[in-house]
Formats: sequence, structure tokens, C-alpha cells
Amino acid sequence: MSEEYPGVGRVLVVVPTYNEAENVRLITGRVRVATPQVDVLVADDNSPDGTGRVADELAAADPQIHVLHRPGKEGLGAAYVAGFAWARERGYDAVVEMDADGSHAPEQLPRLLDALADADVVLGSRWVRGGSVVNWPLHRLILSRGGNLYTRLMLGVPLHDATGGYRAYRMPVLDKIDISSVASQGYCFQVDLAWRAWRAGFRVVEVPITFKEREIGASKMSSSIVGEALWRVAVWGMKARRESLTRRLSGSRRPGPDEPGR
Repeated sequence: MSEEYPGVGRVLVVVPTYNEAENVRLITGRVRVATPQVDVLVADDNSPDGTGRVADELAAADPQIHVLHRPGKEGLGAAYVAGFAWARERGYDAVVEMDADGSHAPEQLPRLLDALADADVVLGSRWVRGGSVVNWPLHRLILSRGGNLYTRLMLGVPLHDATGGYRAYRMPVLDKIDISSVASQGYCFQVDLAWRAWRAGFRVVEVPITFKEREIGASKMSSSIVGEALWRVAVWGMKARRESLTRRLSGSRRPGPDEPGR
């Protein structure tokens, strides 16, 4: 069983995988060295390259590494939701999202967990002072910067990097925001959870990280993931504005002759 991380409790790092056989051994090893107190859950979507088999070998050799075998490729969001449920069933106090490809440095995990001691959600941010990206082409920089500006404008959420996938949650946050109802994927999944947590009144903070583009394997980014994010954020923003307007109008409406207040 894992130890408790100071100020946080028992922590599970959830690492979704699909065709990450070359990376999974490296990333789990780095996590175990950087934060020996935490456990790791590899949530594998039945990778045809044998990632699940490699993960099983790692789990057999280390009691703090676990594997969740899923029937097939269902997307990043579904993998995280399943991983969070696994953590809840086993009494963890906090969960961490981390990519398998090394773009999220395990060596920076203590930075997130230390911040979680005084917060409910901690986002590893590329776009706050001290944050950075390595080996990204210009179009990826523009896409990420633009996407986060679009998110702030549409949703009014005061976060610089709502699309990033390196983050930590206390379990009560995930219980409150009902992650089982989250259907979005990719960038949109990350925006959805951060926005729900912020709207629910939880303390969401950002800490700087260095994001490094993967060196092994292919990126899972696609135009469909970007398109989904743009569309869903626009819908959420319009719905939130409509609800806000309805509340204001309802609050300012004068009571009728048979209503309280006359």
C-alpha cells in the first residue's frame, strides 16, 4: 500500500495508455523515483502493441503499480473516468492525470502535490509565469494559446491553461462535479472538469510546468478532438450566459398581485 503524501493523503497517478509499450516502463519508473509515496495505475485500452502485457510485468514486480485493462479504445476521458472510479473504490484521497509519453515530467509531480495541500484542484500550467513548452512547432503553440484564450472568453473561467492534461484532484471534487456524466474527450475533457470544479466553488490553482513534446510514438492529437473542443466550449458558454441572464431577470422581476412581496 502507498504511503500518504504530506498534506494530501494517499495519491494515485492515473496513466491512460494506447500503444505506449515503449513508454510505459519509462514513465512508471520515473514516477516511482520522483514520488515514491504514490501509487500508479496504468489504464490500458487493450493496446495491440502489448502495452498491457508490459504493464502487467511492471505490476508483478512493484506492489505500487497497478493495471486496469479496458476492453478497447474508448478515448482519454473514458479512461480517466474509469481510473478515478478505481481510485474511489480503493479509498485514495487524490488522483493525478499524467500522459504516458513523457510530455508530463514526473519530476515535477511534487510541485503539483505540494500545491494540492492548500487547494482542491491543481493544474500544471504551460502558460503561467515559469511554465514553458519544448519542441513544439509554431502551429501547436498558436493552437494551445488560442484555445485557452477562447476558453477564458467563452466560459469566463480565470485559468491560463484549462486544456492541459497534467493535474491533480482531491477526490471530493470528483464526487461533487459528477464525472460520470462527462462525455467529452481530449482537450474538451480537461476543460470540462476544470470548469465544473471552478463553478462548484472549489479552489483551483495553477503551477508552472515544462511540457515536452513526445519523442517516442505518435501523438493522439487530431482535428476531430480540436473541433469537439471548440464546439462544446461554445455551447457551454452560451448555455451559461442564458442561465445567468435568466437568473438576473427572475431576480429583478416585480412580484405579481398574489405573490409574496405585494
